[in-house]
Amino acid sequence: MFVYEKRLQYPIKIKQTNPKLAKIIISQYGGPDGELGASLRYLSQRFSMPVPELKATLTDIGIED
Repeated sequence: MFVYEKRLQYPIKIKQTNPKLAKIIISQYGGPDGELGASLRYLSQRFSMPVPELKATLTDIGIED
């Protein structure tokens, strides 16, 4: 059975918020040049590769990003 508990691995206490820094961090993950975009590009490009070794390489890179 699967139980989902929404809690952090380590407890944190935010003393002061910084919206400007938060915007920069979020853009690095979800923006057009962010990690998520890069990862999805690698994973989608693997389907057009003719050589199995190249498919495996793009899969590994996409998973690591």
